[in-house]
Amino acid sequence: MSNRSFIFCLLVSVSLLLGCSQEKHSFSYDNEHFLLDGKPFQMISGEIHYPRVPREAWRQRMQMAKAMGLNTIGTYVFWNLHEPEKDVFDFSGNNDIAEFVKIAKEEGLWVVLRPSPYVCAEWEYGGYPYWLQNEKGLVVRSTEEKYMQEYTKYINEVGKQLAPLLVTNGGNILMVQLENEYGAYGSDRKYLEKNQQLFKDAGFDCYLYTCDAAKFLGEGYLPGMLTAVNGIDKPEEVKSLVNKYHNGKGPYYVAEWYPAWFDWWGVKHHTVAPEGYAANLDTALAAGISINMYMFHGGTTRDFMNGANYYDTGYYEPQISSYDYDAPLDEAGNATRKFQLFREAILKNLPAGTKLPEIPAAKPAMVLPEIRFETSVDLLQALPSPKPSETPMTFEALNQAYGFVLYRTKQQGGRKGLLKIKELRDFGVVMVNGKKVGVLDRRFKEDSLQVDLPAGTVIIDILVENMGRINYGPNLLKNNKGITEKVTFNDEEWKGWENYPLPFKNISDVKWPSASAVTGNPSLKKASFNLTETADTYLDLRNWGKGSVWVNGHNLGRYWGIGPQQTIYLPAEWLKKGQNEIVVLELLKPEQSTLSGLDKPILDDLRETRGAGK
Repeated sequence: MSNRSFIFCLLVSVSLLLGCSQEKHSFSYDNEHFLLDGKPFQMISGEIHYPRVPREAWRQRMQMAKAMGLNTIGTYVFWNLHEPEKDVFDFSGNNDIAEFVKIAKEEGLWVVLRPSPYVCAEWEYGGYPYWLQNEKGLVVRSTEEKYMQEYTKYINEVGKQLAPLLVTNGGNILMVQLENEYGAYGSDRKYLEKNQQLFKDAGFDCYLYTCDAAKFLGEGYLPGMLTAVNGIDKPEEVKSLVNKYHNGKGPYYVAEWYPAWFDWWGVKHHTVAPEGYAANLDTALAAGISINMYMFHGGTTRDFMNGANYYDTGYYEPQISSYDYDAPLDEAGNATRKFQLFREAILKNLPAGTKLPEIPAAKPAMVLPEIRFETSVDLLQALPSPKPSETPMTFEALNQAYGFVLYRTKQQGGRKGLLKIKELRDFGVVMVNGKKVGVLDRRFKEDSLQVDLPAGTVIIDILVENMGRINYGPNLLKNNKGITEKVTFNDEEWKGWENYPLPFKNISDVKWPSASAVTGNPSLKKASFNLTETADTYLDLRNWGKGSVWVNGHNLGRYWGIGPQQTIYLPAEWLKKGQNEIVVLELLKPEQSTLSGLDKPILDDLRETRGAGK
């Protein structure tokens, strides 16, 4: 063989190999079915959110999905993760959504992508980045010019990451969702049409669909586009609703089928009996309906990324850090009884003789030995440089997304009266001359307390925690955090403030004193512990008050003694053999000095529903 012939054969071989690795499929639908390569395809999908699972565990969760019988994974794409600051984009580490999709493909799973700029998802601000509120006049979920400009930049960046992974480009993304339950928010067809064009311009030239709860289906529907319905599973009801908008045709897709529900602080843990839901799943699949169960695996809402609900009655409900969701796959990625029953229901509806992978054994879990904190610092002794202002500055005015702000003012004392914070968002610890005098909780519309100011010049500190921006409903435009209006004392407005940003974005930035001191104020505590082996564990915080925990630099989420969540999941992937570091920010019980682990979570221990932290 000549050199020329050899090179030609080599090039042909390489081309064939590349063609195999990027085999293109077709995806479409007819009057009844989704069609994959021209053949009827029933999507049996489960939602997993990549930021709620350690990147190192993505593949294990995918394998569990296959073992339950799923053929597809659904996921949102989270704007506030990928553009945390204006024009600063991040698709690295746990934000590497393209890698998440590729792992799904390697595990034999298709993907339904939900890159709407708004996700809800019990996620901070419904996925919107905080800085949108600093763009004067910007109105989310509208055709307002500034919003569309920012939205366009964002979706184009998402398109660069994910459009190459569409099924028509050799990838595994079958469909892409346009907006998200828009009918529950508005009914502007021009806005939806602009969404459609933006998606196409970003490279998502594929089948797009909308989804809404049954009662809002007509509001969020865009003529000519596939309509999916959320929250129902009776075949006749699903088909009747979809037929109404598809000229009596299918296919039929329940984009969010709920096997349970999420939790918020101070309310009982939500669970459901799995038997009835397994029967409903069986019935829906037998009728040819495609479903995406929300959630198949919830995981954990780490950092400060939980959202909140807010009602016109004024009640504010921040969600807990665990996103266990009573899902088929628990918070740590282990199969539950619901998983087993759903697997049996799915298997009944697969072709005869189909064999599913064996269910992997539960991951090992361990009990951590008691950890004793010997280093502690009063938060008032670990403040950064302040930013002065006449009136308190919001988080947004400070260009701060999450965490805490400490507000300080000096006023003349020798008097008693009512300290009132107008529009406190969301939880405040009030200190006078360095001593805690009370807390205020937005959940119960608490905005004032009686205080006794000693004689002389008095220092008043108010530590305010952003407990999560509203993620659903008409109040998305009312999401500033901190002291958002003013502070008065006996109706006199206090002026002259120092604002101390405490985002705790990187816990290693904390400056620790050479000597420790325990006070009654919010405090930071640090300790180390040694491990000879690593495994999943759950930090037991039943004796603690309220705060956040970091291990080896990872923010594991929030805890609050009111419950129902009393533990924080610590994944094995973030532990290491040898020395590990733990930091706790404790707001209410700084005298606590020991912490241990459990090998099981406690998600259903409700201690208080009112007067938390008093």
